[in-house]
Amino acid sequence: MTNQKPTIGFIGLGLMGSAMVERLQSLGYPMMVIAHRARANVEAALARGAREAETGRALATETDLVMLCMDNSDAVESRMFGPEGVIAGLTPGELVIDFGTSLPSSTLKIGAAVDAAGGAYMDAPLGRTPSHAREGKLNIMAAGPADEFESVRPVLEDLGENVFHVGPLGTGHTLKLINNFYAMTSAVAMSEAFAMADRAGLPRQKLYEVMSAGPLGSGMMDFIKAEAVDGDRTGLAFSIVNGAKDVGYYRRMVADLGQTSLIAPATMAAFEAALAAGWADRWVPEMVDFLAEKKG
Repeated sequence: MTNQKPTIGFIGLGLMGSAMVERLQSLGYPMMVIAHRARANVEAALARGAREAETGRALATETDLVMLCMDNSDAVESRMFGPEGVIAGLTPGELVIDFGTSLPSSTLKIGAAVDAAGGAYMDAPLGRTPSHAREGKLNIMAAGPADEFESVRPVLEDLGENVFHVGPLGTGHTLKLINNFYAMTSAVAMSEAFAMADRAGLPRQKLYEVMSAGPLGSGMMDFIKAEAVDGDRTGLAFSIVNGAKDVGYYRRMVADLGQTSLIAPATMAAFEAALAAGWADRWVPEMVDFLAEKKG
């Protein structure tokens, strides 16, 4: 990247993506966005000066750097491939960054196609929340060619407080899936602990005081406690359906490695029960409420 701020094309203006766009626009980055079902977020970006593209191809053609923050690998592939996809519009040397949580196998497939088209591809999944994105305090796990990482580092550091280069393409998504498997398993386990305390007649606050005083204390425990004890579910604005997606992707990644997870099936079973009960769009901390109800 030169000293002049690159024009960024951004695809995926959900909770996290719209917060990232807001942050980048506040720093003076020229921005082009693409239609999204969260139309209000697109309109907000346009009101701040962004332009709108009709297709991924048009967006890539008119920008210097393309960013995606989408729900899943299928969504990313749908925007990247095809005659109107991003790859069809790439200019020579243009960099594309996937900030979502995707399957490493899909990331490698897209990366090969981008490379063949004369561009470059990086995976850079995120840690923390949309509120951190607005403040430029995300954790970013970037993977891909080291020279591309260095060229885009100033932009990444405008978005993130902790920016890591974790290895070659696909490493970021591998690391993020392991991270999210552990996070979601911790959340579900703590939710069940509170629900079981209810059944045993043990006050939730007392359970938390004792558990958090020892080595079990963690940020994830505090997220679940905020809902279980304080009635505040907003600290971890991450839906149950997305939690299930990430654990499912983790299991697929494990299978691709020729391995079997002993723990992930139990976490997935809890999420699947919640999904079947219509809790898909509830936040992960609300698993404590679901499990408490399920256990009577």
